[in-house]
Amino acid sequence: MRTEHTQQTRGVEQARTRDGFASAIGAFAATLGSAVGLGNIWKFPYLTGSNGGGAFVLVYLGSVFVVGLPILVAEHLIGRKTRLNAIHAYGSIVPKAKYWSLIGWAGFLSAIFIMAFYTDVSGWVFAYIFKAIAAAFTGGVLNAGTFGSLAGGTWEPLLWQFLVLCLTTSIIASGVSRGIERVTKTLMPILLVLLILCDIRALTLPGAFAGVTYLFRPDFSKLTGSAILTALGLSFFKLSLGMGTMTTYGSYMPDSTRIVPNATRVALADTVVSLLAGLAIFPAVFAFGESPAGGPGLLFNIMPLIFSKMPFGSVFTIIFFILSAIATMGAMLSLVEVPVSWMVEKGKMKRPTAAYLTGAMMFALGILATLSQGPTLGNVKILGKNFFDLFDFLSSNVLLPIGGLAIAILTGWLLKKQDIVRELEKGYGEGKKPGYIQLVYVFIKYISPVVIFVIILNGFGIV
Repeated sequence: MRTEHTQQTRGVEQARTRDGFASAIGAFAATLGSAVGLGNIWKFPYLTGSNGGGAFVLVYLGSVFVVGLPILVAEHLIGRKTRLNAIHAYGSIVPKAKYWSLIGWAGFLSAIFIMAFYTDVSGWVFAYIFKAIAAAFTGGVLNAGTFGSLAGGTWEPLLWQFLVLCLTTSIIASGVSRGIERVTKTLMPILLVLLILCDIRALTLPGAFAGVTYLFRPDFSKLTGSAILTALGLSFFKLSLGMGTMTTYGSYMPDSTRIVPNATRVALADTVVSLLAGLAIFPAVFAFGESPAGGPGLLFNIMPLIFSKMPFGSVFTIIFFILSAIATMGAMLSLVEVPVSWMVEKGKMKRPTAAYLTGAMMFALGILATLSQGPTLGNVKILGKNFFDLFDFLSSNVLLPIGGLAIAILTGWLLKKQDIVRELEKGYGEGKKPGYIQLVYVFIKYISPVVIFVIILNGFGIV
């Protein structure tokens, strides 16, 4: 009892001194920024195109609210309850079973692995802004050769990866409220405006309605078991679950933030951004007779080609890659913050030192991912995968789903129900109790773990 009281006292004192979000709006913007990323602009469209369109979208939407939302709520409430970084947060839930901190360590490793390849792709996006500007002035066209030269190069992709990490870590070094919150509150509205602008242009093209039909009219004959499991995995990845980011951001949330409504708004807004990205891409794809199953190259190979055929296409190419770059920032900030928060609290480091040290680690590992796309390390395989694909597999197919399953078990089965209720009631005022708490509890404890377990089996090729 004495030990538990000491831990609670230490947690209260730490909560008073650590940085946090200044407002509920700031908490929403930062959380949304973490969820919105290249998964919306790049991964969602190409997976939708590769898996038959509308039926895949419908399964994905169901997955977001059956799997994603309950785990998002669980991460937020654990973060806010403990007011600790992700590693110590999970280790403190069951005082006599510190091994639950392995959830946080899995998230820590996931953040490092994801940033190793994510910063590579982000570097391509930032590079394409300047390549699009140069093409606009010279009359050139961005094509498959442009992308192949960039991705398969050596010094150019490494330079862009380095610059992206410098930008991200400098924002993290500024703090939670003055850095992460301020930047995401600014960038999210800009992203939405640019995305709507691209939608308007795409939807006014002749033949664009075929793309809208493809996106929203389900054809279940095209839906396979593999596509269903892919949709489940995508919903998990896109909400940044199982990697410690949402737990870390939860620890920064003020008590005035209502966790379930905030998480629901984030899930809805993230879904809307994905659908808006689909409306910017598929109508244009169909209008110019291209294949929607363009795969991962849809963003870099097909979209610039389509824009080049439009009036003022060069302008819209620049706008499209600017919004893609904005989308990368929020996710990268949340991923870098996971190890930084641990270093600041456990290692007693100053935030700028922790930020730049984390950036250096991510860049060192990222060099392997970047060079594996070209001749330098392209032939080096581990488990039959190059470094880029290996980091993606270890994070997306192993660490994130296992971490999500562990979070559901820890929250639903080991955390006291009254602690869950207490966190979910915060922000409503004295005597006001929301009626949805029991439903949320059932999803966290029973439904989400079963679905996540199926995702894990799929990741290992068992289902």
